[in-house]
Amino acid sequence: MSLLTPTLHTDRLRLRPFTTEDADALFALHSSASVLRYWNSPPWTEPARADRFLVACRQMAEDGSGARLALDRVSDATFLGWCSLTRWNPDYHSAAMGYCLEEAAWGHGYATEAARAVLQWAFDTLDLNRVQAEADTRNAASARVLEKLGFVREGTLREDCVVNGDVSDSWVYGLLRRQWQPSSGADA
Repeated sequence: MSLLTPTLHTDRLRLRPFTTEDADALFALHSSASVLRYWNSPPWTEPARADRFLVACRQMAEDGSGARLALDRVSDATFLGWCSLTRWNPDYHSAAMGYCLEEAAWGHGYATEAARAVLQWAFDTLDLNRVQAEADTRNAASARVLEKLGFVREGTLREDCVVNGDVSDSWVYGLLRRQWQPSSGADA
C-alpha cells in the first residue's frame, strides 16, 4: 500500500516531497559534521549518498512505511532540511518521527513548526495512536523541540549508537493521540 507524500504549509514553511533537484542541498546538509554531531551515522563524504537518500524517500512512500518531506522557507524558498514520519504501522497505529535542519536554521522554531505540521497531517490521516521519536541525550535542543510538541520522555537507550568510536545514549519519546494538542506551546 503506497502512502501519498503530502505538501504541507505553515506560516513560514512549505513541506513537500523531495525531488532530484534536492540532491546538492541534501549532500550539503548531511556532509556537515556539526549538523550530524548527534546523528546515528557519520557525515556523508560522497555525493551519491544524496541520490540513495532520494531513492529511499520514494521507496518509503511506495511501500507505505512513511513520508520524508523537504522543508523550504516560504519567504525565499531556501531549503532548510527535512522532517519525516517513518515506520508507519497501520496495524499498531504507530509511527516514528525525525528531522534534520541546516545549522543556519537552528534556534528559529522551524523544527517545531515543521514537526507540528507533520504530526497534524499524521494524526488526521493515518489513524495513529502513537508517534515515537529518539534524541541523543547530549542534544538538548532536539529534546526541547520534542517536549514543546507534547512528547514525553519514556526512557533511555543506553549506548544506543557508536559513530566513529563515539558511544552515545538516546532518549526515547512518545506522543499519544489523546495527548496531542496541535497548537500547544510556542514555536520559538
